[in-house]
Amino acid sequence: MPALCRDCLTPFDTGARCPACRSPRVAAHPELDALSIAHMDCDAFYAAVEKRDDPALRDRPVIVGGGTRGVVSTCCYIARVSGVRSAMPMFQALKLCPEAVVVKPRFAAYVEASRQIKALMEALTPAIEPLSLDEAFLDLTGTARLHGAPPALLLARLVRQIEHQVGISASIGLSHNKFLAKIASDLDKPRGFSVIGRAETEAFLRSKPVRIIWGVGTATQTALEQAGIRTITDLLRWDRADLTARFGSTGERLWHLARGQDNRRISPDHALKSISKETTFNEDTGDASLLDGHLWRLAEQVADRAKAKDMAGRTVTLKLKRSNFALVSRRHSLPEPTQTADRIYREARALMDALRDPGPFRLIGVGISDLSPAGEADRIGDLLDPGAAKRSAAERATDRIREKFGKDAIIKGRALR
Repeated sequence: MPALCRDCLTPFDTGARCPACRSPRVAAHPELDALSIAHMDCDAFYAAVEKRDDPALRDRPVIVGGGTRGVVSTCCYIARVSGVRSAMPMFQALKLCPEAVVVKPRFAAYVEASRQIKALMEALTPAIEPLSLDEAFLDLTGTARLHGAPPALLLARLVRQIEHQVGISASIGLSHNKFLAKIASDLDKPRGFSVIGRAETEAFLRSKPVRIIWGVGTATQTALEQAGIRTITDLLRWDRADLTARFGSTGERLWHLARGQDNRRISPDHALKSISKETTFNEDTGDASLLDGHLWRLAEQVADRAKAKDMAGRTVTLKLKRSNFALVSRRHSLPEPTQTADRIYREARALMDALRDPGPFRLIGVGISDLSPAGEADRIGDLLDPGAAKRSAAERATDRIREKFGKDAIIKGRALR
């Protein structure tokens, strides 16, 4: 059986330890050298970057997110032992893990780490489909001849480079399609390397709950349970036509995935539809100055994301959640795409002023959509605002200074509100 040492990258025949360095971190599978579809997923990405940049946090439970009324963006594995999970309300997370250190997200640091990881992946294959900053599909079909090594070894080398050069860990799932590769990457976290081969696909899936299928959320799971479908075995009992008649296109998709069939190609051109950022307040607020400060900071963060991705948006969206949880959303389309914080802020501010709602609010969010390449952005300017061009130029200059001297080199007064 082909085997591979994940520490020294020595290939060998089956064994519990590497014959070269005696490491027990071994990947072994009958199809190890024959599979080429992978899913790479960083381990607790935001929290890992925070621990990398602040060694004092290394052995402490870390939660990345908002205040006591926000939600958990992510948390480290120490916090997860206490039951903390992503998207959990912060007050609940702190009840489960009161000793946790709560860190506000630093998106610029995460973007930079993501860029480094993407560069390492691009050295292996151009067929990369990012799903977010910290995970991506890779198709390494045909790369063995180019690199002189099978995909499994290239992937083991990749995660070792990520650890040594970026300073965080990642897990790999290797299989014969995207569906199974995504499942595999989550089987042995953190620092996992799991393989699901063709021969074992049906046996592997048979006893698994339907929620293992990517895209089966709470609503779909409830609907399936109402039909008596709780496991993949239950799905396999259904005729394809009946499943489609009951659940439409979702039923057709589930019929194929229950059998481990997924013909989707890895698409490097996977379209990003929107860029947004929101914050939940510790206490409901209608304070106009405080809301304005948050609006500016959110616009800056959205602009930073857009610039990092070389994208711009034509439509600006304002999102507010009232104290009774009622959601209010307003949007406005611009004559040209933008990626500047100044333009995003001014449009979102105009949407808020037009709303004429004093609040109080528990959440505020800003976003851009109808995205296009950054080369199309901010060329015409606001013809009704003669100062727009100067502010845009000043923002670009500010970006260059921050890139050289750090994020806090220049701070606008409204950001301190």
